[in-house]
Amino acid sequence: MPPLTRWFIKSALVFLVAALVVRLLQTANSLTAGNAYINALGPVYFHMFLVGWVTQLVFGIVFWMFPKYSLDHPRRSERLGWWIFWLLNIGLGLRVIAEPLNSIHPATGWGWLLVLSAVLQWLAGMGFVANSWGRVKAK
Repeated sequence: MPPLTRWFIKSALVFLVAALVVRLLQTANSLTAGNAYINALGPVYFHMFLVGWVTQLVFGIVFWMFPKYSLDHPRRSERLGWWIFWLLNIGLGLRVIAEPLNSIHPATGWGWLLVLSAVLQWLAGMGFVANSWGRVKAK
């Protein structure tokens, strides 16, 4: 298993646990008076689960298991693969911070950090498509 795949899968597992902890906090918070920051974690839970867990798991497995691009570059560009990994995780990390803060304090500029996080995740997605497209071919 290539190192990049291991990083994607281990990061996916971390985000799965983190998403489940966030959901547990949200559930416990709904039974008490409630903390505004925890109440604002709904979109964070969704992104940690879908982008952090599912998307990273898919990206890692695709990088490893898709057909070889060529003998010289079986996984196409490993360098682009690392860029994808970091863009996706930095974007997701920014979202985890900015989403609840923007929800609680919408007039303070946290929305721009959300935009940046979305752009980074979009770039990661486009990089993934560019790096994987040539590996999808007929037998």
